[in-house]
Amino acid sequence: MSAAAAFSQVTAVSQVVDGPGAGPLALGGASIDGGPYLWITGLVRHVPHGLNTLVSYWSDYGLGLFAVLMLIGWWRARNGGSGAMALALAAPVVVIAAFLVDDLVKALFDEERPCRTLATATLQPCPGPGDWSFPSNHATLAAAAAVALLLCDRQLGRIAVPAALLMAASRVWVGAHYPHDAVAGLAVGALVARGLVPLARRAAPAVDRIRASRLRPLVAAR
Repeated sequence: MSAAAAFSQVTAVSQVVDGPGAGPLALGGASIDGGPYLWITGLVRHVPHGLNTLVSYWSDYGLGLFAVLMLIGWWRARNGGSGAMALALAAPVVVIAAFLVDDLVKALFDEERPCRTLATATLQPCPGPGDWSFPSNHATLAAAAAVALLLCDRQLGRIAVPAALLMAASRVWVGAHYPHDAVAGLAVGALVARGLVPLARRAAPAVDRIRASRLRPLVAAR
């Protein structure tokens, strides 16, 4: 699909989606960046099948990488101080908090999925009605994990940050989200992590108590 055709389709759709019947916080994504979305989903049909397969697998299972990185972060923190261990232990808690914030935002902005609104062919099946698009949950979780890892272990963070960007991009590529959904997800996850992770240092005394107990091997290498 050409860019001109994509923007023409978006204009027609947005006149319906963004009409007076929408709720006060309803978000009409087609009028924001529906054109770029259609251009991207059109491009997908012209790239090698192998690339699309890799992106699809990454979009579905890539969050597992962040879980592995957080596990490595915990293992490495066993050789550090109590503050470092507190940060490592906080990472998964922060990701859960980001998930809850993402769900709250989704409930406020009931943005329909672009693959439903624009009725275009996508790499993956379109989620059902009521599975709101804004912001991207995958992007939120990936960004929260990446920032948490960056704050507790810079080496792991250098892997996690580009991986989070790739996760956000993949969600647009497979047709599940508008570009602004992915960007908003990255912002939500990053802000939640940036706000919560530093507070974890207050748990350092609790880590010290655990290190003095029989559970010491969980939080200290020796």
